[in-house]
Amino acid sequence: MSSIKSILGAEPKQVSGNIYSPSKLVLKLAVDKKTDYDHSVFEDKNTDRNRKILVIGTEQTLLEMQNGKNFLTGNHPVEMFVPMLHFMKAGFEMDIATLTGKPLKLEEWAFPEEDREVMAIYETFKPQILAPLSLQEVVTKLDKNSPYTAVYIPGGHGAIIDLPTSLAVKKVIDWSVKHDKWMISICHGPAAFLAAAIDASPEEFPYKGYKIAAFPDGADKMLPLTGYIPGAMPWYFGERLQALGVTIVNKMPNGKVYHDRKLITGDSPKAANKLGKLAATLMLSETV
Repeated sequence: MSSIKSILGAEPKQVSGNIYSPSKLVLKLAVDKKTDYDHSVFEDKNTDRNRKILVIGTEQTLLEMQNGKNFLTGNHPVEMFVPMLHFMKAGFEMDIATLTGKPLKLEEWAFPEEDREVMAIYETFKPQILAPLSLQEVVTKLDKNSPYTAVYIPGGHGAIIDLPTSLAVKKVIDWSVKHDKWMISICHGPAAFLAAAIDASPEEFPYKGYKIAAFPDGADKMLPLTGYIPGAMPWYFGERLQALGVTIVNKMPNGKVYHDRKLITGDSPKAANKLGKLAATLMLSETV
């Protein structure tokens, strides 16, 4: 099997020591040099500086697999920046935060390097990416007067490392539900919703009974075969969300987007453009 994978270019790339990034096959077939961002134009634009978006990303890069190998990860740049392009075009300012204020990590191997809009917004937000807000400090000030209308949690496998067990993330989710704010997430980002179950009974889980689109566990279980990840996942966030009463509406990561009450989710980079456009449209249409 190993020799066949080597011939096909499906062996994970050893970056250094016990750290691996996706195989040549994955980079060729699954990483596009341009996105499908469609330069949306919104008839109305937000002009209220008290209706900003809080973007929460991971500050971690290494995800240890079941076999002990580490996957070089972070937030997926397409999933992060394509929705942000729509938010920006719709007039929404954004604050980027990580749990402790350490630099936000991106899956550098996944950058669409020929996509001028994505590369441009990356440069625009680079100062915040390198020096984000500390979410632990942000949550101490969250109340009904906080200047956020939405929270956005992008995907990338890195999202499952630190966000699901964070009390700060739990506080953000609880605040967003209490004050009827939008929650937007994509791919592995919804793993962060598990934080809301910390020190809570199953009946208190705020997304019990909700439907979402997310990267399916079944797809994660197939990724080692292509060399995307260097081994089986340490755990599967879909299983845990479903145990809490969440329904995942998609079986494959084919670009599904789903809107349930104030929760807007997408399943993969293929959903990033549609997710961003839908979320921006819904936020603009909201009467405040």
